[in-house]
Amino acid sequence: MKTDTDFIDRRNAAKNAKAALLEKMKAKQNDPELEARRAERAAVVAAREEREAAKRRQRQEAEAEREAALAQERAAAKEAAEQAAVSERDKLIAQAMEDQAAQKAKRDARYAARQMRKG
Repeated sequence: MKTDTDFIDRRNAAKNAKAALLEKMKAKQNDPELEARRAERAAVVAAREEREAAKRRQRQEAEAEREAALAQERAAAKEAAEQAAVSERDKLIAQAMEDQAAQKAKRDARYAARQMRKG
C-alpha cells in the first residue's frame, strides 16, 4: 500500500503545483505593471512601424525621382539622336546638291566646249 500513497502524494503535489502556477498566471494577468509594459511594447512597435513606413515612402520617392531622371535622360538621348539623324540627313542632302551642281558644271563645260568646236 505504500506505492499507492506515494502515487497519491505525487498526484496531489502535481495538482497543487499546477494550481499554484495557474494562480500565479492569473495574478500576473491582472498586474498593472504588466499592462504598462504591454502598452509600452505596443507603443514601441507602433513607432517602429511608423518609422519603417516613412523609410518606405522615402525609398519610393527616391525611386520615382530616379526613374524620372532616367526617363529625362532617355528623352534627351533620343532628341540628340534625332538631331544627329537630321544633321546627317542635311549633310547628305547638301552633298547630293553639291554633286549635282558639279555634274551640271561638267555638263555645261562639255556643252560649251562642243559649242566652241562647232562654231
